[in-house]
Amino acid sequence: MLALAVLFASLSAGHAGAAPDAAFSAWLEAQWPAARNAGVSRATFERELQGLEPDLSLPDLVLPGRPAHPSAGQPEFLQSPAEYIRDTAIERLAAEGRRLLARYHVTLRAIEARFGVAPSILLAIWGRETAYGKHRLRHDALQALATQAYTGRRKEQFRDEFILALKMREDGAVPRRDMRSSWAGAMGLTQLLPSEFYRHGVDFDGDGRVDIWRSVPDALASAAKQLVHKGWEPGGRWAYEVRPPAGLDCTLSDPDRKMPLADWLALGFVPLDGRAIPPHERQTEASLLLPEGRHGPAFLTPRNYFVIKDYNFADLYVLFVGQLADRIADPADPPSRWSQVPLMRTRDVEALQRALAERGFYSDKIDGKAGMKTRLAIGTYQKAHGLSVDCWPSDAVLAHVRQSATKKGRTEPSGPRPD
Repeated sequence: MLALAVLFASLSAGHAGAAPDAAFSAWLEAQWPAARNAGVSRATFERELQGLEPDLSLPDLVLPGRPAHPSAGQPEFLQSPAEYIRDTAIERLAAEGRRLLARYHVTLRAIEARFGVAPSILLAIWGRETAYGKHRLRHDALQALATQAYTGRRKEQFRDEFILALKMREDGAVPRRDMRSSWAGAMGLTQLLPSEFYRHGVDFDGDGRVDIWRSVPDALASAAKQLVHKGWEPGGRWAYEVRPPAGLDCTLSDPDRKMPLADWLALGFVPLDGRAIPPHERQTEASLLLPEGRHGPAFLTPRNYFVIKDYNFADLYVLFVGQLADRIADPADPPSRWSQVPLMRTRDVEALQRALAERGFYSDKIDGKAGMKTRLAIGTYQKAHGLSVDCWPSDAVLAHVRQSATKKGRTEPSGPRPD
């Protein structure tokens, strides 16, 4: 902690011309054995790290005197569904996606034949990640990864990625000037981390190198291979938007509650597009997703939904990609109708998660993100206490949990713990 305090003080002064931080330089040098074991030469190590300083403006850092919010900088966790999944953005990207579908038709069909991933899904990922390559990534990848490895919330994970980024330079995978990334070190047209580059990278254009920065065939094939490695089911849909039955119990929205689509239909769920689900799909297992609790749309989510979520762990990301893919494939696909339900602040969601955990209703991460397990815990608490059940975080729910704890103390029986 003392080293971090020295780092923070020295870098704050560094804007006025202070010397480079000694603690960070020492940390960089301590990475040499791991880099050497990964096949990085000493010449590459010294050249790439010369003059490197951490970027303390990045999100997800742990710094003395600064509150750390794990969702900072990620719109998937800071915006409501209506804000994040704007139909104007979907339509703009879908129109460009349809043009690219025609342009790369042969390549996309070849990728689908090899990996089983539909062209519309790959184009939607490309569109969401970098606006089809038009979005310039802001960060130097080595600097971002070194900073996250040094003082981020997930140091060990990023240390491995940092070492592999050095290996990418050793291998000549990309010129340093083109090694731009997100704040978390993801690179290329479809945003791969260094470990994903080595694990999933594909030379699909046959030029002898994997180029996820300039080669559309390589980037899209690499994304397809990554989805397959995560469990993609060829021919399967990403989700089914449905109209729920009247009096829906939103605590059915549990990612661990998987049933065949036929069983969901028997409960009164109806496909919103009006098309019958073919018999061969009706035994596909799915869970119910209510991104806004009872306030908004409902989706039945099979395995492929969670595969995309493994690509980027945010429900709104998957919903954006899935709906963009549907619009690329069918311009007439209607948009979902999102509500204007207020979005709770991150720190208040954290407080609610903590209070629910203390009462035995929640056992997942305290991260300020109103994800599936958090919404389920809220609904379970509301049901247990005779409240209106909407499975959505609100100031009213937080106040009730706090007041109930104050009145009854810790002797009250705890609620069921969702897995």
